Amino acid sequence: MHLLQIDWDPIKSLDLGFFELHFYSVMWIIAFVLGLYVTKRIWKNENLTSDSLDSLFIYSVLGIMIGARLGHVIFYQSELFKDDFFSIFLPFSFKDGIRFTGFAGLASHGAAIGMIIAMYLYNKRVLKKSLLWILDRVVMATALGAIFVRIGNFINSEIVGTKTDSALGVIFRQNGESFARHPAQLYEAFCYIFVFLILMYFYWKTNKSKQEGFLFGLFLVFLWTIRFFIEFIKEAQVEGRDDYVWFMNTGQVLSVPFILIGLYFMFLYRPKKIVE
Repeated sequence: MHLLQIDWDPIKSLDLGFFELHFYSVMWIIAFVLGLYVTKRIWKNENLTSDSLDSLFIYSVLGIMIGARLGHVIFYQSELFKDDFFSIFLPFSFKDGIRFTGFAGLASHGAAIGMIIAMYLYNKRVLKKSLLWILDRVVMATALGAIFVRIGNFINSEIVGTKTDSALGVIFRQNGESFARHPAQLYEAFCYIFVFLILMYFYWKTNKSKQEGFLFGLFLVFLWTIRFFIEFIKEAQVEGRDDYVWFMNTGQVLSVPFILIGLYFMFLYRPKKIVE
């Protein structure tokens, strides 16, 4: 065992007596609050109203959470539709009695799709600009939020990496293990810091925000390329899906379309008119 390897066995929540506060939920709250702060600066720069920002926050929260939950169930746990349908939408398991579980399964691919749908509805009903104009500006908050979601996964000892003898290995004691694994969640979170900083640079320091679709495409390419490669050192989330298509697992297969769409918006897409 390497001296630098970490024994990871933290508490996952605080019992407040009347309520159990899960640190994973706290990470989601931090993600949304910081995302709101970043978006508020952008909205101010674009001379948009605070009322439209309030609506954006509501649409974002609902779109991301519903999309993330449905994405997990559809891509990784489809048996819930038959075995425990109401647990898909409620933080309880109704199989073999009622048991509080929280929303344990959330998928980033579903969150991305849910966010796009939510922004389409938000634009149609509230902002009335263009879908890509909005997506170019919310991806910064999304990238920032993804950092804290992955930290939450690390706290929960979930979405773990493969076995390793590296000094960076972590022993996830909560999973009943005595060997080290790659802390894939932290690798991913660390990489997302750079995605966030690069997006902020292009928005604030260049004219790329005027090229409709570019920042959205840049976000898709960077974030899902990172996800694609980190999947090589992740344990498959569903048994038997490690070689789902060729050498790719489910997460990698789902990442490829996002990368291709991102490249299209960065280099091929031409809007009908320049966004002023």
